[in-house]
Amino acid sequence: MNDKFLTPYNPQETEGRIYKLWEESNFFNPDSLPSRHTKPFTIIMPPPNVTGVLHLGHALSLTIEDIMIRFERMSGKKTLWIPGTDHAAIATQSRVEKDIKKSENKSRHDLGREEFLRRVEKFAEESHSTITSQIKVLGASCDWSREAFTLDPARTMATRTAFKKMYDAGLIYRGERIVNWDPKGQTTIADDEIVYEEEKSKFYYLKYGPFVIATARPETKFGDKYVVMHPDDVRYKDYEHGQKLIVEWINGPIEATVIKDKRIDMEFGTGVMTITPAHSVVDFEIAETHGLDKEQIIDKVGKLLPVAGEFSGLKIKEARDKIIGKLEQKGLVEKIEENYVHNIATAERTGGIIEPQIMTQWFVNVNKEYKGRTLKELMRRPVETREINIIPEHFNKTYFHWIDNLRDWCISRQIWYGHRIPVWYRSTSLTAGKDEIYCGVEAPAGDGWEQDSDTLDTWFSSALWTFSTLGWPENTNDLKIYHPTDILETGYDILFFWVARMILMSGFLLDVIPFHTVYLHGTVRDDKGRKMSKSLGNGIDPLDIANEFGIDALRMALVIGNTPGTDMRISKDKIKAYKNFANKVWNITRFVLSNERSGELKKDLVEEFDALAQDITTDMNNYRFYIASEKIYAYVWHRFADEIIEESKGKPEYAETLYYILENSLKLLHPFMPFVTEEIWGLMNKKSLLMIEPWPFDPAQINRRYD
Repeated sequence: MNDKFLTPYNPQETEGRIYKLWEESNFFNPDSLPSRHTKPFTIIMPPPNVTGVLHLGHALSLTIEDIMIRFERMSGKKTLWIPGTDHAAIATQSRVEKDIKKSENKSRHDLGREEFLRRVEKFAEESHSTITSQIKVLGASCDWSREAFTLDPARTMATRTAFKKMYDAGLIYRGERIVNWDPKGQTTIADDEIVYEEEKSKFYYLKYGPFVIATARPETKFGDKYVVMHPDDVRYKDYEHGQKLIVEWINGPIEATVIKDKRIDMEFGTGVMTITPAHSVVDFEIAETHGLDKEQIIDKVGKLLPVAGEFSGLKIKEARDKIIGKLEQKGLVEKIEENYVHNIATAERTGGIIEPQIMTQWFVNVNKEYKGRTLKELMRRPVETREINIIPEHFNKTYFHWIDNLRDWCISRQIWYGHRIPVWYRSTSLTAGKDEIYCGVEAPAGDGWEQDSDTLDTWFSSALWTFSTLGWPENTNDLKIYHPTDILETGYDILFFWVARMILMSGFLLDVIPFHTVYLHGTVRDDKGRKMSKSLGNGIDPLDIANEFGIDALRMALVIGNTPGTDMRISKDKIKAYKNFANKVWNITRFVLSNERSGELKKDLVEEFDALAQDITTDMNNYRFYIASEKIYAYVWHRFADEIIEESKGKPEYAETLYYILENSLKLLHPFMPFVTEEIWGLMNKKSLLMIEPWPFDPAQINRRYD
């Protein structure tokens, strides 16, 4: 027996050394695996943003993916797990802008585009180094030789190629539509970059001719010349669609037009509303349907325009009470409700209140037919036909609801960091003052061309992730072997913004699905069920956990009891319990190795263990890692240690059976607790690494289910 077993297991001394051993073996690279590894199994790592450090949500994702990869590698698959990071354009630019403002009191415009981008790239590179070191600490057995970055040259080529192909197909257009505008960050933002915050405010009931309208935002009402009601609302049956009325309003009488529309909620307020098409998505769509005017009321910095008359130039908040004061003087306020609770949309990165605006932007047309199908259909069909399986299955309904209500995707951003839109303009005498437009992967030849100043939504480049990481469009060797990928593991909160768009891009550009299975995990919360945040001070740093308890303990704490698609609670006490389990495995090994191998295998105990191995394999094959981990934990601690070992003491004929159970238990535990199991395997004088040892039961004998 190795003298190391005379001292307690030390994860801090072990984990870094073991990871280096794995890297030196080169078995993270599928090209270096032994010949028994044949059928490919591929995961592309969801790329963490280069904006800081990893948190427990990343640790959960990396743990689940590593469990999958280690299991499939031991099962004889040619496993490829590609790591990478995301440039996260708005988040990264916003972070650097704040740092520069704080340290130098300068804006990006003071520095200029070139110098500012140099600083952002320096920050991203430093953050990338921190993130990759953390990924290694967590034990991720990914192929670092194929690492990707969403803004590196290969991914830039892929992004520009994708844009051009969609542009040439007529699926990308530049036009005027309503978008999410962040007045603070001065850019459009994606739906997923909006944070809804609960706000208490006043709710106003205003007299609008013969009607009473209800609103929380009177400052948007200056241009309201359409009064809309449901055609089935009997309260307003005497009013006809298109009917004109003269009503007294904020700055004097206006002509109002009655609009009947089935989208109106008869239960909200008085069932009748005026609309502001330039500053509300719903109002914009109603206006589009009926061909109504769309007058801008609020400018890009959040101030009222001249249409507001005496209130022109005021910021929204300072104008609100003054507007209500004037309406009260005119007798147009029926009542005011205090403490009205509603959600306001804010920008995740800047905290600015979103003001929808009609702007000229670049869009992907999701409703236009191309080769007999729309992009919506392209996203819907693979999930509908079960070509792609979502785990848990109940998210299918949520997915379809989002697809069915999908609007054209705004892909342009008014920031400097990111993939610049590959479109150039120039004015020549031949175009009579109009822009000549060129879209291409490379800049056009000739003088006078100027590239579009906007950058692409980060989700556009990350939507290519499953195949851009495999070399598309220039080097397709890996693509032929490893695509479609086997599984995408990610948080349920980005099912639409990333998962659906990857299905869209892969379907359009490659005419195949990007993955066969989507495994969704939930949010990691503290032991009281609260979301972890700096403000609450309840965050847990994975590196602190590694130093205190070891990564194996964290991995077990993250996976046991963690069902797909549900939020989970974690605490240091839970993690500590699995540190004790690692020590238990260590002590079990010490006892087993202290016995000289002798005796015959005991059939009943071997059959019992083999049945467990088959049962766990079934769970692993069906992505029930939360059950598989609990079964091997319970068996090792309670059945093996508490019963079988106790029964064997003083009985040398048990020794061979104890060795059999120990060796195969280490194999079953390895995907969950790779460090301690690999360390023990090496100390048992094994000739090969545990990470490439055959799995105790052949998974090919078990059909994969999705229940």
